[in-house]
Amino acid sequence: MIKVLDSTLREGEQTPGVYFDRHIKLAIARLLDEIGIDIIETGHPTVTEDIRSAVHNIAHSKLNAIVAAHSRSVKSDIDQALDCGVSFIGIFYCVSDERLSTVFKKDLDAAIQQITDVIKYAKSVKPDLLIRYTPEDTVRSQFENVIKVAVAAVKAGADIISIADTTGYMIPGSDHNMYDYVRKLKNGLTNENLDPMIAVHCHNDRGLALANAMDGIRGGANIVDASVLGLGERAGIVDLAQLLTLLAADFKIDKWNLKLLPELYDLVSKHANLPIPLNFPVIGQNAFTHCAGVHTHAAAINPMHYESLNPELVGRERKFALDHMSGMASLNYALQVINYDNIEDELKKEVLKEIKTIGQKGRMVELSELPHIVEVCKHHKQFAS
Repeated sequence: MIKVLDSTLREGEQTPGVYFDRHIKLAIARLLDEIGIDIIETGHPTVTEDIRSAVHNIAHSKLNAIVAAHSRSVKSDIDQALDCGVSFIGIFYCVSDERLSTVFKKDLDAAIQQITDVIKYAKSVKPDLLIRYTPEDTVRSQFENVIKVAVAAVKAGADIISIADTTGYMIPGSDHNMYDYVRKLKNGLTNENLDPMIAVHCHNDRGLALANAMDGIRGGANIVDASVLGLGERAGIVDLAQLLTLLAADFKIDKWNLKLLPELYDLVSKHANLPIPLNFPVIGQNAFTHCAGVHTHAAAINPMHYESLNPELVGRERKFALDHMSGMASLNYALQVINYDNIEDELKKEVLKEIKTIGQKGRMVELSELPHIVEVCKHHKQFAS
């Protein structure tokens, strides 16, 4: 079954200007755990003392989720992560020829030696530790380098090989797609009698992170990385709520409490100082709000005419907006909600006309405002007659 790794506390903090205090990190981790996230990536302990402390706190909070830390391929980072008490360490090292020669000033064999030495060291200290190795910018690196280092890493003890689409380069259906890449990597490992778990880490530079993640699952990936609001470097990564909802609604994976997602997103949004976009899928304020008259008329009869997701799946409610696009169906629905449905049709027409006038000013009429509009229109009607 597919596992989800949430990286809000690690990749998410690579969003410019985003930092979560330790107590907020713990609150986020607990909510992720209540939702049923499989793996929570909590940070890179070597970066700051505050992050190290937060990782330690979360690792000792008796969560059901696997608690993970990020680490460079150096023993000092491994020691810091192990001291925090995590049971999963994700190490990374780029193996593209250009990066090796221009940044690291070493050849591939030397890089593989460093990577495998670190993996063996970590396993020798904690044999039951889960280790993920990520060739950074995997999909744009020479494949022969990737397969060589992946084979060596697994033989050294790595449990997971992560395919990093570090720059959001992959495009489904093109000659560089995640499905083919996962298949090719798995086949290469199988030829060496190796069968590690495969993870996909998809960035959203072209707006295709979720599509690429689904392509990776189709190719045989076992783990998908995601974060709340898709937080991460540049355009971020796969959005957690969109991924979980898709897997639950369309792939019938029933192991997450999706009704906690709105609370999680409100918490992260508030402390990241990033508002949830109104039209954000699943979680945005407008995600389950119908507006145009034709839509609301049909949706009031059967919501599935204009919905492919039931809002109750994620603890949300269906709404009908009242503005310049509204029709009588929207108004009737709203009047029923506030127990004002027993009014004359002529008065309803006046109320709808008033709502449209307000909507043309770029504002939506709230349900709490509707009784006042009804009363004003009723008074005006009596005065005019």
